[in-house]
Parts: sequence; structure tokens; C-alpha cells
Amino acid sequence: MTHASSLVSGLRSVALNVPDLALAEKFYTEIWHLAVAARTSEGLYLRATGADHHVLALHHAAGAARIRHVTLRARSREALDEVARRAPQQGGRVLSPVGTVDEPGGGIAVAVADADGRAFRLVWDDARHADAREEKDRPVRLAHAVLNCHDVETTRAFLEQVLDFSLSDRTRIMAFMRCGNDHHSIALGDTDNDALNHIAFLMPDLDSVMRGGGRMKDAGYGIQWGPGRHGPGDNAFNYFVGPFDVVIEYTAEVEQIDDSYQAGGPSDWTWPPGRIDQWGIGVSPTTQLKQAQKAIFFATNP
Repeated sequence: MTHASSLVSGLRSVALNVPDLALAEKFYTEIWHLAVAARTSEGLYLRATGADHHVLALHHAAGAARIRHVTLRARSREALDEVARRAPQQGGRVLSPVGTVDEPGGGIAVAVADADGRAFRLVWDDARHADAREEKDRPVRLAHAVLNCHDVETTRAFLEQVLDFSLSDRTRIMAFMRCGNDHHSIALGDTDNDALNHIAFLMPDLDSVMRGGGRMKDAGYGIQWGPGRHGPGDNAFNYFVGPFDVVIEYTAEVEQIDDSYQAGGPSDWTWPPGRIDQWGIGVSPTTQLKQAQKAIFFATNP
């Protein structure tokens, strides 16, 4: 298996259910620096500065926030049929068959879930923005989504066998999965639950990650972990807990890899006592962060 998935070209967006769309819009546009790409009577679609039609879809639903699905971009129309065929063979199910997407962004898609209810949508021929660019202090695109797993190896097998992801690195508590040149687009966390861990937004540079931390602090959303630089992926980071306990990350300088990259194991990724990142200068993960990292479950969880 090469580093590039034959079926998936990248991570496009994440969709969430939230109880207050007005609050979500104010936060994600005025503070987090996304922009409204489209809206419907019950949904809000937010873009970054890149070509993706939207990177975050928010839908109104009462109660605690939930994740609806992670949307990936297909490499071909045929990939949709292949994923639909493979999912049941690996203990999953097809949530919606291949068909036209009836929401802003359009395209053709299939939605599947693994045995634990993690929902993945694969989309082809969706709308793109012609004015893609980088702009300081604004996210360019999604960098990755991290999903908690009570059984990482089973979830990893689903990603490998259904979506043709491959392993970049395995630490004691994380499996980093890639579909292209980004070190990881999805990561799996060893935990006792199957919640959303966090969503990472790629910033154009390190200064934007740092200024974003200051902007969030000024708005009352202090840094919950960071600033720091990870080991696997080599990316700089600041983590925050946004509205409804959704954990979000500003990141930059994600390592780009090719077929020469050798996947590491837990013994390759260890830190000296008291350190949890390369720099060792920032706030360690707070109790609030750790609690929020296990609060948002998939709406399709069986």
C-alpha cells in the first residue's frame, strides 16, 4: 500500500449538530475567522480561504452537540461505488447510497458508517471556490479530524480496507492515518469511548496560529493546550474548547510525506519526563479540554 489512497484525495469538511446556530455563526465567523458560504433554514455552511465549498457544516438540533459525519473527497466517481461495496465487508453499513447531495456544495456522494457508528461521507464533483488563497489569521482548510476509539485497531482496519488509508505513525495513544501527502488527515485516539476528539484547522503560518491564540484568549476562550509542536506530523498547535464543548485546533506546518516515509511505532515517539511536545513551553492539556474531548458523539452511533 502506498501513502496515497486510491479512493480518497483528502479531508473536506466536518458536519455537526448544534443547539444554537446564531451563537455558532457568531463564534465561527467573528472569532474563529471562517466565512458563511451558504445557509438553509436549518443549516449553516462555513468556508475557509481555500477552494473547499465549506469546511464546517452546522445543523440545528436540540440537546448536546453531535457529529454527523466526516466528509472526504473522492478521487473518482467510481470510488463511491467501491466504498459502498467495501463497507459492509468490514462490519460497517451504508447510511445513504450513492446519489446526488441535496445541500449546498452539491456533488455526488455515499455515506457509510463503521461498526461503532462513525460516519464517513465520500463526495465527488462538489462545488469549489475560484478565489482560493491564503490569508493571515484565517484558516485555509481542515488539517485533520481526530476520532476517539475504544478499539483503535478495528477502526484502523476499517479506514485501511474501506477507504484505503494507510498508517503514518503509531504512538502509545494515537494512530495517525494518511490518504495523501499530509502526514495525517484522520487520527485515532486510544480511549474508552468513541467520541470526536477534535477538529484541526490549517492556518497559513505559525504566526497565524499564535495570533489566533491571542484572539481566542481576548474573546474568553483561553488556550487549553499549547502553544506547542507535535512529534508525529511535526505541526505547531493551539487547542481550544469552543461553544458546545467542541474541541478545535489551530495548526500549521503539517509535515508533508511521500513513499519514502517510514512509519514509526510507540518506542519512536517518547518524550522526556514532564514533556508532551517538542517545545515543552505551553499549557499542558487542561481538565476542561480532556472532558470536552469525550463529549461529542456521532449522531449515527448505534
